[in-house]
Amino acid sequence: MAEPLPGDGITRYESHVVAGPGGVMTDEVGVITGEVTVRTEVNGGRATVCIQYFQADEWYEIEGSPLGLTTDPGPSLHQEIVQAVRRGMPDGLANFRS
Repeated sequence: MAEPLPGDGITRYESHVVAGPGGVMTDEVGVITGEVTVRTEVNGGRATVCIQYFQADEWYEIEGSPLGLTTDPGPSLHQEIVQAVRRGMPDGLANFRS
């Protein structure tokens, strides 16, 4: 389970995972596949969801991010997102329950 990362008032959760079939659609570079790190940043009533190739420097926002929070904004939400990435998110967060 991901632990919150220290920061600037924003709660961040990160997990290493392999993206599922179809990869994950991002706003900046299109589909990302393979080993990735997923980051969920919770700030106020929104959760920004980003992804990067494992051990890369660049982060990309998953298409459809940020999410408005209507569920638990903590580790449970992050784990739901991680599971969705494992299943593949070729449409980004369009079909994700927020």
